[in-house]
Amino acid sequence: MSLRTRTSLRLTAATVGAVLLATGCNAAAKNGDADDEGKGKAFTLVTPDPVAQNEFLKLAVSGVKAAAKAQGGSQKVFQSSDNDSRQQNVASAVDSAPDVIALVGFEFADIVAQQAEAHPEQQFLLVDACTKKSYENVTCAVFREHEAVYLAGAEAGLLTKGKKVGAVDVLDTPQFRRYSEPFAAGAKKVRPGVTSRTLFVGGQSPFNDAARAKDQAATLASGGADQVMAAAAGGNTGVFQAAKNRKGFQAYGVDANQCAGNPGVVVDNVLKKTDVAVEKGIAQILAGKGGTTVSYGLKEGGMSLTGLEPGGADSGCLIAKSANKDVLARVEKLRDAIVAGKLTVDDPAA
Repeated sequence: MSLRTRTSLRLTAATVGAVLLATGCNAAAKNGDADDEGKGKAFTLVTPDPVAQNEFLKLAVSGVKAAAKAQGGSQKVFQSSDNDSRQQNVASAVDSAPDVIALVGFEFADIVAQQAEAHPEQQFLLVDACTKKSYENVTCAVFREHEAVYLAGAEAGLLTKGKKVGAVDVLDTPQFRRYSEPFAAGAKKVRPGVTSRTLFVGGQSPFNDAARAKDQAATLASGGADQVMAAAAGGNTGVFQAAKNRKGFQAYGVDANQCAGNPGVVVDNVLKKTDVAVEKGIAQILAGKGGTTVSYGLKEGGMSLTGLEPGGADSGCLIAKSANKDVLARVEKLRDAIVAGKLTVDDPAA
């Protein structure tokens, strides 16, 4: 399940909503971006929120464009702003009957289940989630987030000066503990004696409570943690703000590169490559191998760290500093061991 940052999305949602209300028309028909309609295979991507500056959703857009290019076909992107527009956009996508409809996020699980039953001839690709029931026309792409989180934890273990690390996590559930428990495990793997503490946001707005996340990050820092996994979704901005306010406290982002927008405080990011999942998922369906669930981790290139990616030196992340060259080298060895099956990272959600 994604921890994509939602604070910036909420800032744009009102604007998008105003546009939809002003048109008084179908959200998909008026706001879908399209390329080369009428040529070859057709693919439609539906996002749960406006793409705007959301790097996580931008990757999904890149994935559907790459699939269209590879197939010599066309693609459309329907951007949603709330649950009503999500349902409307999916219904409109089904009406246009593309070869594959790709959707990103758990918000679409129930909607896809309903549409899959009503339209068994339509192929769906659900990314970063899956329906409760299996359908022959629904292919799911999920991620092994815990593998990359483990690598971020290893970086934290090698960089901590006080041998204390921590995490601000969204909810105390097995799925979300994928962002905190492996972080602690990775740190302890490379630095015996490291201790870890996790605080959960919870409350009425666990995915978008920057103030509470900031307070929790400050609490961890007061307790001596100098490396903190920011797994608070929209609340990550609060974690980063806490890091800016305290010397010697550094954070780790999720889903996309959060370093550039928070200079000097983010060490690295746990990347979830929705572009890979979308492009490969579409190819899988077209090859007649749909109706299954595919898991993407380090081996499949679906998960990574910004510091391990091409262009990492220009990412703005602290891990890219020359002083951290040896840290990255050790983390690369851990990654290779996981990919080769020589090292297994425990999955809290298993």
